[in-house]
Amino acid sequence: MENFNFYSPTEFVFGKNRENEVGALVKKHGGSRVLIHFGRGSAVKSGLLERVEKSLDEAGVYHVELGGVHPNPLDSKVYEGIDLCRKENIDFILAVGGGSSIDSAKAIALGVLYDGDFWDFYSGKANPSAALPVGTVLTIAAAGSEGSGDSVITKESGMLKRGTGGDCLRPRFSVLNPALTCTLPAYQTACGATDIMAHVFERYFTNTPEVEITDRLCEAVLCTMVKETPRVIADPCNYEARANIMWAGMVAHNNIVGVGRSQDWNSHAIEHELSAKYDCAHGAGLAVIMPAWMEYVMDHNVMRFCQMATRVFGCAMNFENPSETARAGINAFRRFLKGIGMPVNFAELGAKEEDIPEMVEKMAPGKGWGFKPLNAEDVTKVYELAARACV
Repeated sequence: MENFNFYSPTEFVFGKNRENEVGALVKKHGGSRVLIHFGRGSAVKSGLLERVEKSLDEAGVYHVELGGVHPNPLDSKVYEGIDLCRKENIDFILAVGGGSSIDSAKAIALGVLYDGDFWDFYSGKANPSAALPVGTVLTIAAAGSEGSGDSVITKESGMLKRGTGGDCLRPRFSVLNPALTCTLPAYQTACGATDIMAHVFERYFTNTPEVEITDRLCEAVLCTMVKETPRVIADPCNYEARANIMWAGMVAHNNIVGVGRSQDWNSHAIEHELSAKYDCAHGAGLAVIMPAWMEYVMDHNVMRFCQMATRVFGCAMNFENPSETARAGINAFRRFLKGIGMPVNFAELGAKEEDIPEMVEKMAPGKGWGFKPLNAEDVTKVYELAARACV
């Protein structure tokens, strides 16, 4: 196990009706003038925004609203939020929604305190060191942004999807009420579950030896997702299954399962070009890319894939031909994704194989990192496998 620092200061407020405590939580964490940042209408239609506003009013906390966050959050909305915060002297940002609203809120929080262009943090020109405090009311278990210091934004000029991260971006508190996710369509639920599993796999496939504790933590989250996702697809109002998935989403990405080990993240970088190009759901893109990446890098460490196959998907170990077991695990993962309604190839996602060269060209720097370093030719081959995959 490698040396590591682990810092996770977020206060998690979990359970039914906990959004009614938002006003007190904002005051507890120093907020007095709040920007409520949310998506494109579901928070309003469900009555959630009204409950949040009521809680803030009862606590005597001033607030303004900025809705309209896109599912792949755009820089134009971030600039709008920065201007509004400065005009209204905002000192706290409350994201109500999923990962997109939270990521956009974090970008606004960075930009308000920065003299330059907030995109400097996403292009690698600056490192996050200060931001307005952020709180969240989560409405979809997926991105894990409610517990992480990460944020991903798409720049509309060139449709560049890039990320940044730092401890200053970790939310001060996150309200996690599983009941708020019960009205999600099955497709969005499945996309979220896929994203959660991908966050774990990015950490699970490591070159660091002797990391049994985090291996087992990763496997526990993955096994939970394999069990609970079909349950909520079949019964959307299964609160207990929703609760397990919501907590799994946070655990998957606050890095408790990734400390002390090298990580990959090539699959995310490859997928970002898909969702930037086609505006598809991030989880759906990962469902297409992740198994293809697994197929391409499997021979780098066959036994790690065998461990996944046997421990997570219950495949029998073939000691005479470990590659057969590894492939069985990858196939089981792809069948699972197909079974919960996820696409498994370009055609099902709405992507085009002829766009592969453009996506490879635009992919963010970082092709030399990860479980198995990938160059442009490698990334091309992963896309090609993804384009033609079948179950």
